[in-house]
Amino acid sequence: MNSKTKPLPPVNDKAGLIKHVESLLKCRRCPEMHPPVVSGGPVLSRVMLVGQAPGDKEPKLGRPFAWTAGKTLFRWFNEAAGIDEAKFRASVYMAAVCRCFPGKKASGGDRVPSPEEIKKCSAWLDRELEMLRPALVIPVGKLAIAQFMEADKLNGVVGQVFRLNRGGVPFDLIPLPHSSGASPWRYSAAGKPLLAKALLLIANHPAIKEIKGNK
Repeated sequence: MNSKTKPLPPVNDKAGLIKHVESLLKCRRCPEMHPPVVSGGPVLSRVMLVGQAPGDKEPKLGRPFAWTAGKTLFRWFNEAAGIDEAKFRASVYMAAVCRCFPGKKASGGDRVPSPEEIKKCSAWLDRELEMLRPALVIPVGKLAIAQFMEADKLNGVVGQVFRLNRGGVPFDLIPLPHSSGASPWRYSAAGKPLLAKALLLIANHPAIKEIKGNK
């Protein structure tokens, strides 16, 4: 795809987005998932963040990235772009690969959603891309990155901007590692500078500058 392709004009259908989120919250397509659906709400935005799946705390607190991984993630955005958690939640559409808590593995830790569950939930993400026409998509973690591109190793994708087109919607993709403490890559000799580079690219992206008021 031509890297100079401009993003589509923004959509200001707030009522349509509210209706979409209302339908999303009622979704019960995956019997092995643990509802309720976790949503960041109907935020009209040119920036979309795509997480992996909620943990066990997010359904109780009613918002994505509500626990320790969220604290780290919002610290990254605050330090790199000057956008605190409240501003981020109010200004960025927060999606995910799967919107319900997958449950725990018998061996401990959160269960990874199945390919069938990911496929079923991807319809919501496709519709959100169509409705919002984001200029910037930020996938957090390998599972989220993999919904947009092949990513065997984080070293090959973090710290770069990729120009993609999904469903006729062109956008920039800037991948991030997961902010969970269980993901040690971000502390590694290779990971630490690549994470810093990715956050700088996000901070300097025009869609983020719009949020900051620095058009």
